[in-house]
Amino acid sequence: MSTDPADKPVLFRMPVALRWRDLDAFNHVNNSNFLTYLEEARIRWFASWGGVWVDETMAPLLAAVQLNYRMPIPYPSAVVVELFTDRLGSSSVTIGHRIVSEDGSTLYCDGHVVVVWIDRASGRPIPLPEAVRTAMA
Repeated sequence: MSTDPADKPVLFRMPVALRWRDLDAFNHVNNSNFLTYLEEARIRWFASWGGVWVDETMAPLLAAVQLNYRMPIPYPSAVVVELFTDRLGSSSVTIGHRIVSEDGSTLYCDGHVVVVWIDRASGRPIPLPEAVRTAMA
């Protein structure tokens, strides 16, 4: 995996509208909300593919999360989640992520998640659906 997210092409960008309720006592976005922003971006990206990535027989399962908090997100701010493929496996993908300022000049966090596609009946990993492989390539 690349140690520098700037080395990877951004495959999906999602602006995030900060909510007052996202803040903590220090008037910046609570760290747990970073994960919510990243989750929402992943699901919107998956849904934008047009192919089958989830159905009654298969589903993506979050296997691991790694997140580096670089800077607090102050309120108000205009931020964007950026996603990219870090690694494409046979049954899993490592999706790199970062949250940056709208103009890209400030990095608030970076890291990656590992998502495994599973058979819903057995709970066991399955080969990546073609829609996933195509979108991540």
